Amino acid sequence: MINIVHLDSIERAELDVYARLTEAQIRNRLEPEKGIFIAESPKVIRLALDAGFEPVSFLMEEKHIEGDAKDLLLRCPDVPVYTGERALLKELTGYALTRGVLSAMRRKPLPALDDVLNGAARIAVLDGIVDASNLGAIVRSAAALDIDAVLFTSACCDPLNRRAVRVAMGTVFQIPWTFLPADGIALLRGSGFTTAAMALIDDSLPMDDPRLKQCEKLAVVLGTEGDGLSKETIAACDYAVKIPMAHGVDSLNVAAASAVAFWELRR
Repeated sequence: MINIVHLDSIERAELDVYARLTEAQIRNRLEPEKGIFIAESPKVIRLALDAGFEPVSFLMEEKHIEGDAKDLLLRCPDVPVYTGERALLKELTGYALTRGVLSAMRRKPLPALDDVLNGAARIAVLDGIVDASNLGAIVRSAAALDIDAVLFTSACCDPLNRRAVRVAMGTVFQIPWTFLPADGIALLRGSGFTTAAMALIDDSLPMDDPRLKQCEKLAVVLGTEGDGLSKETIAACDYAVKIPMAHGVDSLNVAAASAVAFWELRR
């Protein structure tokens, strides 16, 4: 039987995770298995459940209980389902629940780097991507365009940030990922990966250079939205690569550039 809790107030402590706690407060990066993240929309929640994430609670308008969230709730009959009038839920979250359903979910321990790299031939390395929308879009492109895994430096925003998960459309639950140590480029090269830094420098190779396609194992390294990759990171990589531009445009947004690169460099 579905555990439905009808709300007449937004003051319950159990609802803090949906509105009154910051992203930093619901996340514990040192012990991620103790942290929480928010998944939005039935599709995204369904993918999270399929990936083995455990829901703590649901928040939704009542119409979704017997509607597009019914199958989710039947999978989790003991998990509290908080529901109330649309105006009350908007007061709690600060916005109308356009996707109708939220779920607070427990994080899982991060996989080891070796486990993520095992069997991978094409990977993406995100270095200092701090915009959650860009990060989510890159993860979605990586999953769609045959990238085997995504690695994040510690300077990136949280891959399970609410906006990142939403923009990624749940693909963050489908593609293997973890964080890369500070000496990550050297570790990747030691694991047999050719490393290609996306960088606008004079000796960058065009993205369609055949030497890149011939790499048995290739890591594409993308840098932060404003400054790109550091000189040290570029120098540590085997190649610098760029997407040739027209009409005097110097570059693409990092999320758009990632999609072009992943398509061109697929196996």
